[in-house]
Amino acid sequence: MVGNQGAEVTGVTFYCIVLKNTDQQHTILDAARRTIRIEAEALIALADSLDDTTDFQLCVETIHRSPGRLVVTGIGKSAIVAQKIVATLNSTGQPALFLHAADAIHGDLGMVQPGDVVLCLSKSGESAEIRVLVPLVKNFGNCLIAMTANRESTLARQADYLLWTPVDLEADPNNLAPTSSTTAQMALGDALAVALLALRGFSPDDFAKFHPGGALGKQLYLRVRDLYALHERPVVHPGASLQDVILEISSKRLGATAVLDDQHNLLGVVTDGDLRRMLQRTAGFGGVTAREIMTPAPKTIGPDALAVDALALMRQFAITQLLVLENGQYLGIVHLHDLVREGLV
Repeated sequence: MVGNQGAEVTGVTFYCIVLKNTDQQHTILDAARRTIRIEAEALIALADSLDDTTDFQLCVETIHRSPGRLVVTGIGKSAIVAQKIVATLNSTGQPALFLHAADAIHGDLGMVQPGDVVLCLSKSGESAEIRVLVPLVKNFGNCLIAMTANRESTLARQADYLLWTPVDLEADPNNLAPTSSTTAQMALGDALAVALLALRGFSPDDFAKFHPGGALGKQLYLRVRDLYALHERPVVHPGASLQDVILEISSKRLGATAVLDDQHNLLGVVTDGDLRRMLQRTAGFGGVTAREIMTPAPKTIGPDALAVDALALMRQFAITQLLVLENGQYLGIVHLHDLVREGLV
């Protein structure tokens, strides 16, 4: 039961809906918890079902050896799961494509090429479209992998390999809506992708190749050398006057300048913060040089370091710039603003 409660503020009445029946609240939460627990139990059963007697390892090795792609197909909710599996496979370096089972038997079967492996998802393994599709794939000579909860189904019996999803109970009260079964399909698809990834020795650098866009990709491939080269290289010598230091910092717009000796060795850095601290402790500014206000032994980073590692250093030491050094030679400055601009912050 629900009711309206009103409150008048400066002549305007506001109403909100208040749940008065605590039993209804409990019913909602109980349904949610029951759903999650049933699906969790389905995943535990799925994990326990994978052993040396199952075809899972053979499926992974077959896909890995295949000269073609993995074609993933299904009907209904299984088709939606199939699309997600394809997306995961492609993002981890396994060539895959989605083929809707209904479209396959109405002209799109030409997407399947010699050497492709076909993975077919169906809880029952008896859907009309699946029953038509299975013999067509077999006639093409392609390897067929079944992912189904019914080991006695047409799909399971005609497939070369079986990925069994042991789901007897859906999470809805009527045991009808695809819930536990699609959760199991999704998890088994992830397991397949990760097992293939491990078999290929897929590295973070490989992952970055397939995720070049967005913050995730940049964390994996963007390097310091991609950033510092966008700026001018602020430099003063240790005897530079305060005015020269301020002009160099202002003109290069990085909030700092390196201090180098005549042999181009790095002696220190002068930052905006160094200037402010100097103003606080010094009454007269005549004769002040860069050497007197610089911070010696500044924090540095190499040009091949990942930009995300530069960000970690800045956070660790609460600074906004890092000097870039290679073999002891000063190359430039990478600034926090560079990392913000690239979406890493």
